[in-house]
Amino acid sequence: MQSATLRPILRITTNPTLLRSLSTTPKIMGAGDTGSTRSGFMAEKDSFAKREAAHEGMYIRQIEKEKLEHLKKKLKEQRKHMNELDKHL
Repeated sequence: MQSATLRPILRITTNPTLLRSLSTTPKIMGAGDTGSTRSGFMAEKDSFAKREAAHEGMYIRQIEKEKLEHLKKKLKEQRKHMNELDKHL
């Protein structure tokens, strides 16, 4: 009885029309890709993405400028303190 159930399966798998190769390939994605239509080259041409990148760049430059001003102020205070110590010595 077992051999009777195996015969149809063997006939299906040995059918040459079922053994042909697939003509499509799977979509290849890089690390971090979400599968959206705007990725890679097309994202660079998107005006919203450009505008957002510009705003982000401006924000980062502003934060860096504030940090630099704070460091310059601290350096002036340290220099003033060092001058006072030199006078005392």
